[in-house]
Amino acid sequence: MRTVTVSSPKSAVSAVEVLARFEDALLLLHRLPDGDTGRGRLRDEIICGCAPVARRLAMRFRNRGEDVEDLVQVATIGLIKAVDRFEPERGVPFANYVMPTMLGEIKRYFRDRTWTLHVQRSLQELHLAVCRAIPELSQSLQRTPSAEDIAVHLGVSEQEVLRGMQCAAAYTASSLNAPATGDDGDGELQDLLGENDDTLEALPEREALRQAIDTLPERDQRILRMRFVDNLTQSEIAEQVGVSQMHVSRLLARAFQALREELTATDAG
Repeated sequence: MRTVTVSSPKSAVSAVEVLARFEDALLLLHRLPDGDTGRGRLRDEIICGCAPVARRLAMRFRNRGEDVEDLVQVATIGLIKAVDRFEPERGVPFANYVMPTMLGEIKRYFRDRTWTLHVQRSLQELHLAVCRAIPELSQSLQRTPSAEDIAVHLGVSEQEVLRGMQCAAAYTASSLNAPATGDDGDGELQDLLGENDDTLEALPEREALRQAIDTLPERDQRILRMRFVDNLTQSEIAEQVGVSQMHVSRLLARAFQALREELTATDAG
């Protein structure tokens, strides 16, 4: 069987021209039965001949933080899928089929492999859709599109658009030692992190105490509030309530005993 041999494309030769050279070979490939001894060899020759196009496409993404050879392999996988799935009888040029297939594999790789934090697939796809819509709308509207413009264009809500834009923060992670504002003199990102709030551990006890206080008579609640919130002395409280300082002391002692009994009963329950 006649073999197909094509030299590596020079920079002056477009990808479309390179791929067009294999139209006849692809037509022959898909006419050969699976058991034909020359089918595998022809398939390998087509893939090898188109491989420089896959590399050229992968190089367009070389500044995205991923190893170039990994991207070349991903693009080559797309090439192999296109060769195996191409249907010449549909009348679509091979270049019009293989280029989107390889590009789709590369985009899928970035979507699934390079998000530093786990993000739902739906949000990843929404983020990509928003990114594609912005330049399109910028050209048609002759201005930067708003979230409302993008929402109408994509047929989603403004809230979804904002979520899609915000999830880009999960694409890459910054070092905690990175400058907080890009200025070394303004501290590092780790300086912006909150500290442990020890009072949170006492929150259940404080809530239980609040509920226990609610069970006290109104006058006892008022006296406790003046003593521990307003920081009044027993004499000052007595003057406002209209009783003796000794009576205020007894009222406070009675309130404390009632609270202890209520909290003990709550713990036992």
